[in-house]
Amino acid sequence: MRKIISLICLLLPIAAYSDELQLQENAPDRYIVVKGDTLWDISAKFFTDPWKWPQIWGYNKDSIKDPHWIYPGDVVYLDHTTRTLQVAEPSATSESTAEIPPVGEVATTSDAIKYSPRAREVPGSRDAIPTISLKEIGPFLARPLVMEDNELEDAPVLAGTYEQRHLLGTGDVAYAERMPSDKGVRWQVYRPDRIFIDPDTDEMLGHEVVYLGDAVVEKFGKVSTLKITNSVLEIHRGDYFAQATTGFAGNYLPHAPSKAIDAKVISVYGGVLQAGQNAVVTLNKGVRDGLESGHVLALYQKGEVLRNPGWFTDDTVLPDVRYGLLFVFRVFDKVSYALVMSTRLPVQLLDRASTPE
Repeated sequence: MRKIISLICLLLPIAAYSDELQLQENAPDRYIVVKGDTLWDISAKFFTDPWKWPQIWGYNKDSIKDPHWIYPGDVVYLDHTTRTLQVAEPSATSESTAEIPPVGEVATTSDAIKYSPRAREVPGSRDAIPTISLKEIGPFLARPLVMEDNELEDAPVLAGTYEQRHLLGTGDVAYAERMPSDKGVRWQVYRPDRIFIDPDTDEMLGHEVVYLGDAVVEKFGKVSTLKITNSVLEIHRGDYFAQATTGFAGNYLPHAPSKAIDAKVISVYGGVLQAGQNAVVTLNKGVRDGLESGHVLALYQKGEVLRNPGWFTDDTVLPDVRYGLLFVFRVFDKVSYALVMSTRLPVQLLDRASTPE
């Protein structure tokens, strides 16, 4: 028993240290926020694991009700005691006469400024910097991406066209069946493209769909009349309608899954075989597996197999190589879409995406 207690006492400091936030070697003491920054980018200037976002800012994930609190011009400074980041406005009362560096630049310890508490005027939430850049994922938030078989069976379908035209574009009239009258007049047009198959179980996970354009219902009925208000691709009979997507969060809170997730990359958006930073990939796990928007997963490449000589010697399998991070931003029942936040190798199909170790 004494040996067990001694072993526990020995391991406790190690366990605590393993979960400690690790500073970048060249971490500044403070940084002035500029337009175009993201919370992820700022966190990465100070810490090696920017995805440990709640810890970095001294919050519990569940205690953050509104993430809009950092704006261009704010000063982010590092508290070396707690190893967390804090925010102060550049106009805050200073007990030092040290010169504030230009916006967007970092300061060294000798330039550090001590801020005194003061009332803060907060701009509108639209001016706040986002958690991650929405430039890459914006189109994926506002459009249908995946449909299951039962959803296709019940979805409104384009049954006919004015003057029996084969192809429709902006301004043309379309006729739809199964169009509900209680779900609004704004709809999106899409077409099923490829089928996602789970590489491990061969289960059909859903249909990835192609966004074709937008339409507005002019008259509801057994056969409803719509007007195509926008088309990015040619629309024709047999295409489907989905409700215009709204209400997706613009500020996600990055956090690791609370349970072990072991997913695989089953598609790179755009039909290519490899992905780099800021590319969007599809995973074979979704809501039913415990994934949610904001989850951060580590990317792993399967370890190489070293062939050993001789008939009776087993080959040596090297450990999987961790090489990047994914940020899950949209989750369906059986699949998810994630943004490649960082990578030092090309992301390839069937690479593993798991809870960061």
